[in-house]
Amino acid sequence: MKKVVTFGEILLRLMPPGYLKFSQTRQFCATFGGSETNVAVSLAHMGLQSEFVTKLPDNDIARAAVADLRSHGVETDHIAIGGERLGLYYYESTSSFRVSKVVYDRANSSFSTSVKDDYDWANIFNGAQWFHWSGIGPALSEDAAEVVREAIGEAEKNGLTISADLNYRKNLWKYGKQPDQVMPELARHCDVLFGTEGEYEKTFGVKALPFTLMSDKETYDLEPHKQFCREVMALAPKCKYMFVAQRNVIDAKRHVFHGLLYTADGRFYQSKVYFMDNIVDCVGCGDAFAAGMIYGLGEYGDDCQKVLDYATAAAILKNTMEGDFNLSTADEVKALMGGDGSGRISR
Repeated sequence: MKKVVTFGEILLRLMPPGYLKFSQTRQFCATFGGSETNVAVSLAHMGLQSEFVTKLPDNDIARAAVADLRSHGVETDHIAIGGERLGLYYYESTSSFRVSKVVYDRANSSFSTSVKDDYDWANIFNGAQWFHWSGIGPALSEDAAEVVREAIGEAEKNGLTISADLNYRKNLWKYGKQPDQVMPELARHCDVLFGTEGEYEKTFGVKALPFTLMSDKETYDLEPHKQFCREVMALAPKCKYMFVAQRNVIDAKRHVFHGLLYTADGRFYQSKVYFMDNIVDCVGCGDAFAAGMIYGLGEYGDDCQKVLDYATAAAILKNTMEGDFNLSTADEVKALMGGDGSGRISR
């Protein structure tokens, strides 16, 4: 596959060490992340040419973010410079039955002040095959939503495949619009969609279904989920592949994860169900799935079962790594996809 371009906001992530609460800590571990950033980094580790496009301030923290991206093999040639600050978020890790917490500090970030003149999309997409965006960008400001709209239009004109992670964050929609007023128009131009059923509901208004599987002794009825996918696809006529991530949280370290794929010609696929223990960090799991989805469609074409199995395995591996980024190689994902989840030493 030729170059994949992702567009969004890179964030500074500040996290108390270990399992300390915000009120306990006197220090924070600083790393970088953000949905579209995570996808670009993951694709680079899988061996694809990836470029991340954003807007950053002209300061040392932004330069450190760019250096971090480049250290992972991500291209950064078309990052716009302007605005006053890098967005950040604080993350408090979960433990046992205590929920994790996220506090955003990204108001008036450089990226949220993006305007059309910041990006030369015709030049950015030169030599690219794929464009990926997420619902976080349009949530930040009306101008950012308009930039995403322009990027999608230019990507369509240049024949790129367009994918979106619907990525609903209720705490980000602050400028007077709601997702159902902005996202449907943008999502209808996409060839590939990804999200949870709840995120599809926020975008398209189709009622989400619960995923309640708790153990490998249980079964659940897939037919309502097929019908859900049919109803969503009817509202997104350009979409060829609709991916759904299903997660059920038992406690901090035990999750159940499952992937679904529905195609425009009515085929329906499900991944194996993963019962995960000893989760390290689940932040970025969906972004790892999205990257796996992009890689899988390029690698396996219309062998949709393999595409879904690869994307799901990529998401599973992300849960074993601290930080936002999935650092798994394609071979490591394929090994898990093929059933090698033993945790043995690779010599």
